[in-house]
Amino acid sequence: MTAADVKKVGVVGLGTMGAGIAQVCVQAGLETVGREVSDELCERARERIGHYLGRGVEKGRLTAEERDAALARLTMTTDPAGLAGCDVVIEAIVEDLDAKLALFHALEAVSHADAVLATNTSALSVTAIAKGCKHPERVVGMHFFNPAPVLPLVEVVRTELASDEAVETAYGLAERLGKEPIRCNDTPGFVVNRILIPLLNDCVRVLDEAGVSPEDLDKAMTRGVNWPIGPCALIDLIGVDIHVHASEALHDALGEPRMAPPERLVRMRDEGRLGRKSGRGFFEYG
Repeated sequence: MTAADVKKVGVVGLGTMGAGIAQVCVQAGLETVGREVSDELCERARERIGHYLGRGVEKGRLTAEERDAALARLTMTTDPAGLAGCDVVIEAIVEDLDAKLALFHALEAVSHADAVLATNTSALSVTAIAKGCKHPERVVGMHFFNPAPVLPLVEVVRTELASDEAVETAYGLAERLGKEPIRCNDTPGFVVNRILIPLLNDCVRVLDEAGVSPEDLDKAMTRGVNWPIGPCALIDLIGVDIHVHASEALHDALGEPRMAPPERLVRMRDEGRLGRKSGRGFFEYG
């Protein structure tokens, strides 16, 4: 199967990232099945996708007819069997290896023989997921970046067990979605997080060591080296808990001190100061 053969895509886990991936798929003209664990979560995801498609109409990026057609391509299910006809299934559930392995076992049981099974993990080993499957050659990484409808990059991650066909199908699908994919091997953090996470950790450590405020640190990096967003604002956008989890995973895998999350971030996570999604992180959000 090639990317051109893909007619239906499944997205499992419809939180912020999964809903964004599903939105990108329906906007690209693909029949899309979203799967959540309850009808309430399914409806919440549909409303979120409809909201952002509606904002696209308000801003002139698509017509009302295009919005309605995109929403009509979206179906919801709570049953893994509802994904049986999908040519590619993209998993975007919680970053927990056991949960992902259980899901992939269920997906293998219902998907057709040529279906590509992709994980959107940002911190876990794609190889570990693939090794838990009966057909590891079908498993690849498709790491989208948040917000998925806006940021163009997708890291297409190859394990040593993956078939060339599965990797190229995932890469071609990302292109069909209007993204700019790159290919990389399954190494800790892939490309972006391997570089970005220790860099952001260094920025947070500078806060205390240099006695600088989050506002001034962000000003230094946006005005001094032309970053489009400051490091503190970026961590707030990512989510402090997400960043800490990814840092811990990289540190466990590589053992490099710079990968370990700074104590300041661990405290913020434990206090519930998670960034934009909680209303407070380095900055306050209304």
